[in-house]
Amino acid sequence: MKRFLRWCQLVIVGLGAIWCPIEIHAFSGDIKNDPSQFVEKYLSLDKRGARLEVDSQEVLAPFVSWKEEPAWGRVVVISEFHVIEDVGQWEILTSTEMLIPVTFDVVGTMYWETATFLSEPQIYLEYFHVKAIHERWRIVAPMLPPHVGKKRLVNFIRLAQLQETEEMKKKKFQQLREQLLQAP
Repeated sequence: MKRFLRWCQLVIVGLGAIWCPIEIHAFSGDIKNDPSQFVEKYLSLDKRGARLEVDSQEVLAPFVSWKEEPAWGRVVVISEFHVIEDVGQWEILTSTEMLIPVTFDVVGTMYWETATFLSEPQIYLEYFHVKAIHERWRIVAPMLPPHVGKKRLVNFIRLAQLQETEEMKKKKFQQLREQLLQAP
């Protein structure tokens, strides 16, 4: 029985070693891979709040050409984004540089300083300028404020509210959270 369990462990480890490099390679930014998948991965991390905290911003550094992220005073709250994978709809600048269209389903904008939410439901189109730099895809433009999913932002604000010690700020966070929850 022990021998069988050991064999199963080896098979699982072996399969993991085979599958993991493929997974990592797919999002390494290698120019052999589809740049639309690269943009998709960047935006999915952003939607999950990778730029909400300074410590987590490092996760997105391999995706962009800029060295520092500005201190954004706002967050665009989204329900979804759609990367257009049809190359016919891209603007091809060179064989290693293109503009990939992305649509965002926006719920509204949340402002940090005033802890307010402005409901602005809309769908807008943005072109992501992707370029090969040192054999890796990088997003060179646009440098947009964080585009975070509504549910993730509600949870982030709830955590901030729980960690806050000042009663006035706690109430502001509660109001902001309620505004977000009521948004369509």
